[in-house]
Amino acid sequence: MIADVFAEAGAEGFVHAREIGTDNEFCHHADDPVVLASVFKIPVAVAYAEEVAAGRLDETERAKVTSRYRVGGIGTAGCADDVEMSWRDLALFLMTMSDNAATDVIFHRIGQAAVDKVLKNLDLHRTRVMGCCEDLLSSVDEEALLSNLTWETVERMAIVDPERTTSSTPREITTLLEAIWTDKAASPEACDQVRKIMAQQVWPHRLSSGFPADVEVAAKTGTLPSVRNEAGVVTYPDGRSYAVAVFTKAKSLDLRQPAVDAVIGRAGRLAVDHLRSTQ
Repeated sequence: MIADVFAEAGAEGFVHAREIGTDNEFCHHADDPVVLASVFKIPVAVAYAEEVAAGRLDETERAKVTSRYRVGGIGTAGCADDVEMSWRDLALFLMTMSDNAATDVIFHRIGQAAVDKVLKNLDLHRTRVMGCCEDLLSSVDEEALLSNLTWETVERMAIVDPERTTSSTPREITTLLEAIWTDKAASPEACDQVRKIMAQQVWPHRLSSGFPADVEVAAKTGTLPSVRNEAGVVTYPDGRSYAVAVFTKAKSLDLRQPAVDAVIGRAGRLAVDHLRSTQ
């Protein structure tokens, strides 16, 4: 059934969902390699929060986002002038609106090793983060990315090939999410900070679109040409929580793809409905 849902939207789909604190799970190509896109910012946020919790980084200290990081897009990445703000506000922008510049400034402050440590501690052997946003996009011609893409152009891009870019599997991403929600990904203080930030995400058109208003959604999107993703935790009024990871690869290169955005929410809801109907 879920395969039909993705087919109707014109996309391939990869899904894993698990009820937090149980062995109850839903799988649809859950162990296939997938391009993370900005979903990689979840372990970056964990690494940042752990640096703060350990006292190695003062979250109120101010940092400057300069023209080096002005790559276009949302948040400080799209500002015309240099921006100065606290580390904690940069972390908020990183997760809530997927600010690439904020991400890179934080990444360069905490370092690759701190991010790798988060993954290693959870035995996420199939998850790799190959640098920050500027590293991922360094091989992409910006004009080509923003204008007339063709399938031939996209197929040559390392950033949409899980073998050549930052990648994981749906199952490993829900493992990471469950670890954040159970204080195992880092210190309890750090995990709590990440949960609170993820709950403030501003985008309602993907995962959260599949759930009623009384269901809390804390999540992170990811977008690249042909790739639309979201991973997060949905919590029902009865207290049961579910880690959900939905990754898609569309058959269209349109910059706006409402059907694919919506199928992320629909697929996530089908997965959770299955978990809630089975013990």
